[in-house]
Amino acid sequence: MDTPASLRLQGSRMIKRFSFYWMIKKIKNVDRRDRLGAHDRLYEDYFADDCNYPPSFFRRRYRMRRSLFLRIVDRLGEYSPYFTQRVDALNRAGFSPLQKCTAALRLLAYGAAADTIDEWLKLARQTSSDCLDRFCEGIIDCYGEQFCHRPTVEDTQRLLAKAEERGFPGMLGSIDCMHWQWRNCPVAHAGQFTRGDIKHPTIILEAAASYDRWIWHAFFGVAGSNNDINVLNQSLLFTDVLRGEAPIVNFTVNGHEYTYGYYLADGIYPSWPVFMKGVTLPQSEKHRLFTAAQSAWRKDVECAFGVLKARFNILVGPGRSYSRRTLGLIMRACVILHNMIIDDERDTNLENIYETVDSNVGPAIHNNAPPSLAARIQMDNEMRDSPMYTQLQHDLIEHVWANA
Repeated sequence: MDTPASLRLQGSRMIKRFSFYWMIKKIKNVDRRDRLGAHDRLYEDYFADDCNYPPSFFRRRYRMRRSLFLRIVDRLGEYSPYFTQRVDALNRAGFSPLQKCTAALRLLAYGAAADTIDEWLKLARQTSSDCLDRFCEGIIDCYGEQFCHRPTVEDTQRLLAKAEERGFPGMLGSIDCMHWQWRNCPVAHAGQFTRGDIKHPTIILEAAASYDRWIWHAFFGVAGSNNDINVLNQSLLFTDVLRGEAPIVNFTVNGHEYTYGYYLADGIYPSWPVFMKGVTLPQSEKHRLFTAAQSAWRKDVECAFGVLKARFNILVGPGRSYSRRTLGLIMRACVILHNMIIDDERDTNLENIYETVDSNVGPAIHNNAPPSLAARIQMDNEMRDSPMYTQLQHDLIEHVWANA
């Protein structure tokens, strides 16, 4: 009769034998994926000197030019060994950096499921998901400071010059919020992320964009049950101003001087001099003209949202991740890539036109020490001064009417 010890020994041997056969079967299945062949076909299609598809096809399918994509691949290879070609335990060559970055970009660009590229690039579903996560982390770490920063002195001067040309002196851009549906939101948290007029869980992106669709400010992660004012109270839009790290902006409208730039916004935003809204129910011809001009230029941020979604279709469909962190990585990476594409394709000759226009922009308030608490409180009160907003709106109405 078998003893309990012998039964445990037999069970252990059966488990080891089953694990061994399972590993052999898994290795055989993996061997059927032709990784090197997939890389060779990808290289011949898009990256060879006499590639099968012209640059226009590459630009449409990768959302960027080939030169920019290759720079990203090289930079990510220096950033992490994951984006280099390695060998596995059986001494077989792994996936190439071109395959991994292409897989991540295809998921971002088309918003497809992770296993839809297995037949072409030979990456399994889990591998594609890992490529997407690591790709987004690498884009944020390598390019976040360069392509997702607040305007510098030169940038502010260019923005103010363009605003002066449009008839809105002191305008830094426009601001609004966008909701991204969260498909796999936990049921326990669904009520927190659901608003009555949207009917499904969402996460909010607050963004400020300029005339060239460049996104200067992106704040993502607030639950969808909040409105734009709740998001504004949590965002870091004016943190650099209160810290004294923002360029000084001085402009004159209708004979009055102002010390803070402003963003064009819709009616839900508060009546502060750092925002400029249209006139509610305009009656006079001046008010109608000003409201029409304000509404036209405020659409810059709406166009930026449209371009962002068109380039990265993953933001159009519901987010499939179970983690808010993963959704945040995807959103930030898409914003950074969006700005990188604009910077790579912009016409530098047109940009130089605005740099020659005189604008009263100074350096940051401090160089070494931040402003005192009393100075911060004073700046915060000035940015929330409703009478100053009324005066600024009146001056802009007169300015737009005089230059019509």
